[in-house]
Amino acid sequence: MRGKSVVADAREVARATELIELGMRLQMLESETPLSRERLTKLYKELKGKSPPKGMLPFSTDWFVTWMPNIHSSLFMGIYQHLIKVSELDDIDALIKTYRLYLEQCSAMDMEVVLSITRAWRLVRFVDAKMLRLATCTCCHGEFVVREYDLTRHYVCGLCNVPSRAGKKRPVAEALPVAA
Repeated sequence: MRGKSVVADAREVARATELIELGMRLQMLESETPLSRERLTKLYKELKGKSPPKGMLPFSTDWFVTWMPNIHSSLFMGIYQHLIKVSELDDIDALIKTYRLYLEQCSAMDMEVVLSITRAWRLVRFVDAKMLRLATCTCCHGEFVVREYDLTRHYVCGLCNVPSRAGKKRPVAEALPVAA
């Protein structure tokens, strides 16, 4: 009887390590790697110095279509779909590479990271399940995340038609009056 490959096991541990470092939750790690829950928990504790967070994962398409999350989700999905199309990466490796590219883009543009790896993973699942899709903006011709059954014949994205309250939040330090 042939045993499990040590090299294959090492690859899976390396992949799980990378996913944990990116912030992936234990429930997702279990579905994306063949490693046992016990091994993943030990690995998580070793890397993060604490137990993995508990609680439910986000399960709503609504978050992805609100203004700022939609911009970030659309950027992520554009990169992800391009990588899937032009490379031979499997889905989880494409997710990892796309998320790293997304983080680099946010850093280069000095933007806040809005999309966590958890949300990015969920976004890909929603698109695969045909709950979300990309629609082309009639103004800028960019592709943006929309609900599967949204009407998009005359779709205008949130960048071309910015909502009136978008970006109105001020940091607390700016909101405080200056003492004379």
